Amino acid sequence: MTEKQKIKTSKYPFNQLAGVGVVFKLIQAIGKKLKIEEREYLKYLDIVCIGTISDIVPLIDENRVIAKLGLKLVEQTKSPGLKALLKMANYKEINSSAISFGIAPRINACGRMGHERDALDLFLTENIVEANRITEKLNEYNKKRQDIEKKIFEEAIGKIESENLKENNALVVGAEDWHHGVIGIVASKFVEKYYKPAFIMTYNEEEKRYRCSARGVKELNLFDIMSVNSELFEGFGGHQLAGGFSFNSEKCSFEDIKKALNQTIDEMLNGEKLKPSLDIDLEIDLKDIDVSLVEEINKLEPFGASNPSPTFAIKNMTLKQKKLMGSTKDHLKLIIETPQGPKDCIWWSRGDVPLIAG
Repeated sequence: MTEKQKIKTSKYPFNQLAGVGVVFKLIQAIGKKLKIEEREYLKYLDIVCIGTISDIVPLIDENRVIAKLGLKLVEQTKSPGLKALLKMANYKEINSSAISFGIAPRINACGRMGHERDALDLFLTENIVEANRITEKLNEYNKKRQDIEKKIFEEAIGKIESENLKENNALVVGAEDWHHGVIGIVASKFVEKYYKPAFIMTYNEEEKRYRCSARGVKELNLFDIMSVNSELFEGFGGHQLAGGFSFNSEKCSFEDIKKALNQTIDEMLNGEKLKPSLDIDLEIDLKDIDVSLVEEINKLEPFGASNPSPTFAIKNMTLKQKKLMGSTKDHLKLIIETPQGPKDCIWWSRGDVPLIAG
């Protein structure tokens, strides 16, 4: 939901619902008006839950209720499509992580790759054989999306390194015919890698138009950055940490946009440098980590935006060895020396971290 879409005159007490949440509240209101039994619309809370978690809205207030109750329905869903997706994702526990990393990417891949109808058909079908067939297609779309994402990421890294763009306070890169449905994911990866606002653009020669997906950092409001430069765009939208815009190359060049974005961010930072930070919730000892601690943490589920999983710090540990693991070498296996002896650790999805053992 963009800043422009939030109606400032609304008297509704919670304005952070995802689009699927707004639809659900409308159905709920109609149901009460027509005196329809609650179970007739509450049975769809599993789908509402998936949409809410996938949309990365703050998991507080009504969103937290939707996610918490919806996850219970996901576990016992009667939807053949959702059952097939859960089986494909192969998560042992149904929680917010299973939705965020197992279910959402496969559903989103349909839209990103231009096959939105398949996602709709998956949730409409009542035939498990058909559901399995469509789920296989979704999985293939997701694999194709990953391949395209990797290619764009590598090409963009090449531009950043060769043009020394990492010295700027904003990463602005673009190329012709980069897949528009994927560049937002690449922008997110650059924010993780460089901790700077990232603007990834794709150019369509026939339309003479650039389209951009942007991701930001908590110190800067991405929507404000775009608002300052709105006269350069044909259209734009988003919120503090994510957004996008488009512009006509015959009216404004890529270099003009790049210069304007960097200038705006430089002025906002006023000489300060962006530095990633890690918020530590609690310092603990290695001996404190046991099954009971995990069980206590799980009571705080569902985790997500505005309710992140807790981060603990443990001192007096030394990295002794690391190696890449996984079929795509995306993960790190670490051997840590501790006062209690060596321990094995896994750092998921951070195979790119240049750790030095010893």
